Amino acid sequence: MSAPLLRVAGLSKRFGGFTALDDVSVDVAQGERFGLIGPNGSGKTTLINCVSGALRNDGGTILFAGEEISRLPAFVRTRRGIARSFQIPRPFKSMTVLENLLVAIDFGRAGHGLSADATEDEAIGILGTMGLKDKARILSSQLSQVELRKMELARAMAAKPKLLISDEAMAGLSGSEIDEVLDLLIRLNEAGITIIMIEHIMHAVMRFSQRVMCLDAGRIIAQGVPQAVMDDRRVQEAYLGA
Repeated sequence: MSAPLLRVAGLSKRFGGFTALDDVSVDVAQGERFGLIGPNGSGKTTLINCVSGALRNDGGTILFAGEEISRLPAFVRTRRGIARSFQIPRPFKSMTVLENLLVAIDFGRAGHGLSADATEDEAIGILGTMGLKDKARILSSQLSQVELRKMELARAMAAKPKLLISDEAMAGLSGSEIDEVLDLLIRLNEAGITIIMIEHIMHAVMRFSQRVMCLDAGRIIAQGVPQAVMDDRRVQEAYLGA
C-alpha cells in the first residue's frame, strides 16, 4: 500500500486557553476525494490553515508527499503542491480575469521559465477548463458569484497543485450552480488532483466524497464512507443538538 499524499498526526492548535485542534490525525490518499465537515467552530478552517501554512500547529506533524512541512512558510507549501481556494473570493478587481491568473501562475510557480506568451497560453487553458475562457479579457469585478468561485478555483489551479483544498466553494450558490462547481471539482479529481472539500451543503458532500471526516470542538468524532458518517449519532448531535 502506497504512502498517503497527506498525513496529519497528533495535530494540536491553541489560541490562548482555547484548544482549536486536539490530537487530530488523518491520512488523505493520492487521488482521493475527501470531505471535511463539522459545525461552525469545529476546527475545520484551523486544520486547513495549519496544512496550508496560514497557521503554525503547536503540536503534531504534517507530512506531504513524505516531507515534514510543519515549519515551511505558506508560499513554499504552495510551490510544493498544496493549493487552496477561499470561501470569499478576493480577486484583484482592477485586473482582468486573465491578469488575475497570470499573477497566480507567477506566484505559485516561481521560476517557471515560461515566456510571456506561454504563460498566457497556460492561463487561458486553465480558464478553459473552468468554463471561463470567454471571460478572460473582462474585469474580474464583472463576474457573477458562480464565476467568481470558478476563478478562485482557477487561481488555485495555477500553482499546478497535487492537493487542492476547496473551502466552501458552493456557499450561497443556487442548486444548478452547486452542480456546476461539483462537476468541475470531480473533473479536476479525475485529472489526477487530490481534493479536500470543506462544505456545509450535505448533498454536495455526499455526492462528491469518497470518504468524510467530521470534526466537533477540535476533535474527530467520525470518519469513514459518507453514509456511515451521516448516520453517526455523534455527527447528528453535533449539527442538530442532542
